[in-house]
Amino acid sequence: MTESEMRRVEELSPSEIEARSMAIIAQELAARGGRHFSPQEELVVKRVIHTTADFDFARHLIFSDGAVERALEALRGGACIVTDTNMARVGINRRSLAALGGEIYCFMADEDVANEAKRSGTTRARAAMDKAAGLGKDCIFAVGNAPTALLRLYELVKEGRLCPKLIIGVPVGFVNVEAAKERIASLTDTPYIVAVGRKGGSAVAAAVCNALLYQICRK
Repeated sequence: MTESEMRRVEELSPSEIEARSMAIIAQELAARGGRHFSPQEELVVKRVIHTTADFDFARHLIFSDGAVERALEALRGGACIVTDTNMARVGINRRSLAALGGEIYCFMADEDVANEAKRSGTTRARAAMDKAAGLGKDCIFAVGNAPTALLRLYELVKEGRLCPKLIIGVPVGFVNVEAAKERIASLTDTPYIVAVGRKGGSAVAAAVCNALLYQICRK
């Protein structure tokens, strides 16, 4: 890139940079070919790639039938979002969610969650999901770090104690990660967006949430 081209890039506004980035992503996805997504799903895939610069997510992200549409309906109805990390919580566009009547929760650092995890000999992530199950609100669960959170969500759903509007299962790692994601993808009545394999993370969880929110609210 020449010096004059660098200057032109530096003069771009954040929105112009994002628009140019999304155009590049669309071009590369088209050139690579591969899977077909619905327009709503494609926006999620592009947002995750925009966040990570990793085109593998075009292969790794899987959607249950109608997951995005059902999630958008839930958000329009004021659904809340529960995350397993404060990093994901901070990365989600709180203003857009609040405009729809929703809130963001992360219980991982709560004292009662820590105490319950210690008492029961389990992880904070599992205890946090139990606390979330007691909210009594429509919730989307965005898990980007703790596979034990996903495993507990699976158990709560199977026990009939929880009916998530969507589970975003994108934890990153090596231990129990793939198995936990497979459990969520085996659910038949719960909408899910899962990143199969080891890749994921809190930034990916937040990106999926924002991709949904931006389909309803302007940034």
